[in-house]
Amino acid sequence: MSNAYIAALKQRRTQYALGRNVSLSKEALVALIQEAIKLSPSSFNSQSSRALILFGAESQKMWRIAVDEVRKVAPAEGFDKTEAKLNSFAAGVGTVLFFEDQDVVRSLQEKFALYADNFPVWSEQSGGMAQLSVWSALANEGVGASLQHYNPLIDAAVAREWNIPSSWKLRAQMPFGSNEAPFGDKAFMDDVERFKVAG
Repeated sequence: MSNAYIAALKQRRTQYALGRNVSLSKEALVALIQEAIKLSPSSFNSQSSRALILFGAESQKMWRIAVDEVRKVAPAEGFDKTEAKLNSFAAGVGTVLFFEDQDVVRSLQEKFALYADNFPVWSEQSGGMAQLSVWSALANEGVGASLQHYNPLIDAAVAREWNIPSSWKLRAQMPFGSNEAPFGDKAFMDDVERFKVAG
């Protein structure tokens, strides 16, 4: 199958070995990330996704916060491996923090009471699509990334450090940078276990 979008999705892979050898400028990366989020679908065109884009020392600070917060709850034995993993995320060019604005969700719940229970779910789906869009857009430019979830452990510290509005709920973190290691083969389960076709 020859399809540009499918080809772009195939390039999107998890990359833990990040570096700072990215040819795109900070401004180009910001524009790419913003455009990817803006063009991602959302229920009722709610546009509930929010992002904090961190570069350099600010991105490194984010992962120091993660180390400090995870250390408070993780067993001390073997924490060196956890710390090394968290530090590897700081080795890249930057990090995108993805949020969903709960004020938008509540407003829609009030306006469309019949669907009130669905709006939090649809918000999560919108956030996931924004994350995939950014990840795929970065991959299409040869930039590596992974998707991490250290929320809610880091939520309060992140909110304090970067003056995040109280309505923004942290959902994921995406460290990004140059690909400093090759990708392994990706295994797929058999199609018959995942798909049904009728008609």
